[in-house]
Amino acid sequence: MDAAGYTALTRQSGLMREMGVIANNIANTSTTGFRREGVVFSEFVARMEDAPSLSMARGNARLVDQSQAGFSQTGAPFDLAIDGAGFFLVETPGGQRLTRAGAFTPNETGELVTPDGYQLLDAGGAPVFVPANAGPVAVAADGTVSAGGVSLARIGLWLPTDPLSLQHQRGTLFSADGVEPASDAAAIRQGFLEESNVRPLAEISRMMEVQRAYELGQTFLQSEDDRIRSVVDTLGR
Repeated sequence: MDAAGYTALTRQSGLMREMGVIANNIANTSTTGFRREGVVFSEFVARMEDAPSLSMARGNARLVDQSQAGFSQTGAPFDLAIDGAGFFLVETPGGQRLTRAGAFTPNETGELVTPDGYQLLDAGGAPVFVPANAGPVAVAADGTVSAGGVSLARIGLWLPTDPLSLQHQRGTLFSADGVEPASDAAAIRQGFLEESNVRPLAEISRMMEVQRAYELGQTFLQSEDDRIRSVVDTLGR
């Protein structure tokens, strides 16, 4: 295969990755706290001796869209949504993870946990504990958890130290090289859940564009294959 074929293949590989990312976005349109992803294409240009330079496209990097999504009101005291930039920090068997999915419930020991049992952490990195007999629980905009006028904990809001290090792990969990407290502009809304920030129509439109681009690439590769076969047949006579 010549350089043109290899160049087309790298582009096709990136388009396939983007198609998978788009499909995952669409599948999570209704997932609480989900953050859509996109694929970032880069170009690698290699200098060739006695020939034009060779450009190779790569679509390996994923970009997490951190735009604000809408809210749905549930009225549940431990359903929490973040209004602004920031993430909840939870403790998982694989280490601390960031998430925007705020559906928490007290476990048997009174710790607030995700549906998967991961502990919600406070501003100091410790589990948030709510006694079973605490009575009605209120969560202030700054994350302060109180019951009967007594402060119990303060839920932390965090941001990745390096936004480019934010990596999607699974579901609505993200990892980062480091975290830091979010600005005071971010607020917690009790009794609400943040929806997915996926826009279905935009994703479907992009999927159609990627599909067309992939088909054009396949047509080019087929044409190149036919051309090479024709040359081989001609020279072999």
